[in-house]
Amino acid sequence: MQVTLNVKRYDPEAADPTACFEEFRIEAESHFTVLDGLIKVREEVDPSLAVRCSCRASICGSCAMRVNGHAALACKTKLSTSLHDGAVSVEPMGNQRVVKDLVTDASLFWGKIRAVEPFLQPKGPEPEEEYIASNDAMLNLITPMGCIMCGACVSDCTVLEVDKNFLGPAALAKAYRFVGDPRDEADADRLSTLNEYGGAWDCTRCYECVQVCPKGVAPMDRIMELREAIQRAGLPSTIGSRHVDSFARSVARSGWLDETLLAVESWGKFNVPKLMASAPVGIRALVRGKLPKGGPLHHKRPGAKNVERIFRRLEHAPSTLAAVASKSGSAHD
Repeated sequence: MQVTLNVKRYDPEAADPTACFEEFRIEAESHFTVLDGLIKVREEVDPSLAVRCSCRASICGSCAMRVNGHAALACKTKLSTSLHDGAVSVEPMGNQRVVKDLVTDASLFWGKIRAVEPFLQPKGPEPEEEYIASNDAMLNLITPMGCIMCGACVSDCTVLEVDKNFLGPAALAKAYRFVGDPRDEADADRLSTLNEYGGAWDCTRCYECVQVCPKGVAPMDRIMELREAIQRAGLPSTIGSRHVDSFARSVARSGWLDETLLAVESWGKFNVPKLMASAPVGIRALVRGKLPKGGPLHHKRPGAKNVERIFRRLEHAPSTLAAVASKSGSAHD
């Protein structure tokens, strides 16, 4: 079949290094992956095309790139299912410096991973044999341990697009791998760090990292579990944790969300500078008719008592309540 590959090219040594798309037409077999197509272009059409690959079996993660606007492993993505009017768009990963064509510098990715100290930190005397973890504990860690460090989630993270201080989905998923390991004794330090700016509360739950992860690690879900752990640990409140608590209290009290009070309680009732800085947003919402129905006068919804009863039951299961709260919102919602 005839296939058109629209490849975003960039050569820092060219006379005009501006990135631009170049079109390649190739004859592809039905079983071809995007990587097969790119390799054919490099071997038969343009040997200067830079593309990184290794195992070609969805194990090493080195061929991660954007296919039709979303991160994917090129060796796992079939050409036949990626075609739109006979063409496929291929770009380097996002949120990382492009070295040449489809090859990116992974320094940002690995810097984030190193920041969460990705190794076990046990305490006490060294055991005579290996450190043992229960079967149940390891089953809980199977999902985050499936990460192959391809960086697809980092590529499409919408928070990293605007704030490079964010640890990112891959690093936070890796952090959960150790927070959830009973052999690790550094939970207090880990969670304290993750409770700060750039940590678990900065995720906006856009779901992009879950969508593009080729191994089903679901980094956003791991971030939500970190939030639960932070809540259970009783660490100092942050904008994110106050946002979650306010969300849960509002729904428990009235059956629906009090958006006005949510903003006030998230920033802190006595944080006058931040509240004043947010005032223009409220004014624009008022002018455009975007304020919650009923305005600032929040009322109970019919059936609110049933919702309140559910929350009272959950109070006897703190971990469950923390899960409901942490998944109810983020500091950027």
